[in-house]
Amino acid sequence: MNEFLSWLLDAVQSVDPVLRTVLAGVAIMLETSVLVGLIVPGDTVVIVAATAVGSVAEAVVLIVVVIVGALIGESVGFWLGRWLGPRIRFSRLGRRIGEDNWTRAELYLRRRGGPAIFLSRFLPVLHSLVPLTVGMSGFSYRRFLAWTAPACTVWAVAYVSVAAAAAGTYRELADRLHTAGYFFVGAIIVFLFLAYVAKRVIVAREARHMRLDDEAPGTKRTDGMGD
Repeated sequence: MNEFLSWLLDAVQSVDPVLRTVLAGVAIMLETSVLVGLIVPGDTVVIVAATAVGSVAEAVVLIVVVIVGALIGESVGFWLGRWLGPRIRFSRLGRRIGEDNWTRAELYLRRRGGPAIFLSRFLPVLHSLVPLTVGMSGFSYRRFLAWTAPACTVWAVAYVSVAAAAAGTYRELADRLHTAGYFFVGAIIVFLFLAYVAKRVIVAREARHMRLDDEAPGTKRTDGMGD
């Protein structure tokens, strides 16, 4: 395990630091952009890039780039919603998302306001739909940024710091501990599991704000919003 993991981490670290940082920023920009976030694994790219961090300064730069990339992606969604919202909603891709999901995004924003923008960054499907929905609403861009910037910051700090700390600890222990690789993999798995649990908790707590008016509290959901 250690030999393979060391080879893999060294391969990532051998990539030019500017290039891998830019790639992480672009990946998260696409992940937070309109509907693209449903297919681009931006979080995976950020984790991989963070394992190559070799100093606090590199970690800070990566976090800043990821935050900027996320804000650009969110902003693209907002302005497309402002200018082309209905066209996107009723496009072929928009219809594949499902009218119920669009309606839930509208209801969630209407019922929760700013907190919906913050929390949607951590919710499946909604993290791509809410920026569009905000753009189609009466929210100002400044107010939108005021709510989404803290969410993007929390996300970036959590993902980069955990992956960088896990990789750094592994490198310190690899020569002395044969099971160091398992600890690294375990740390990443535990973090992703906790992130998943946190998303599920948010979904459960916010479900009543997303519920359609004609949906009974015990209705089984089949649109994937809770996945």
